[in-house]
Amino acid sequence: MTEPSKYRITVQAVSQYLPDQSDELDRRYVFSYTVTITNTGEETAQLLSRHWVITDADAHVQEVKGLGVVGEQPTLRPGESFQYSSGSAIATPVGTMTGSYQMVASDGTRFDAEIPTFVLSVPRVLH
Repeated sequence: MTEPSKYRITVQAVSQYLPDQSDELDRRYVFSYTVTITNTGEETAQLLSRHWVITDADAHVQEVKGLGVVGEQPTLRPGESFQYSSGSAIATPVGTMTGSYQMVASDGTRFDAEIPTFVLSVPRVLH
């Protein structure tokens, strides 16, 4: 078993509703999100791939898997961060995103970095 502190990636995400790209009559709600990935461990690590689980208020689930993020596979030394922005569309005014990044440390150890669940919400829909 690996030491948790040796391979640790902290992920923070902030979402924003994009009314100009959304079409509420057509049930298309578009959101941008900005993710900050920070290596809080002791080993340099590279992000290889991603796995997103996007769920709308009707419990419709979209899964997205692929290499890297926004065309990159960043390598982070301990203490370094990488930030990127992307987007997603769902059929309801509220939803969630969660998932994981698949990482490889400089010593060859592969591990997952959890993406904590965050909310996609049209302003004033949730209190």
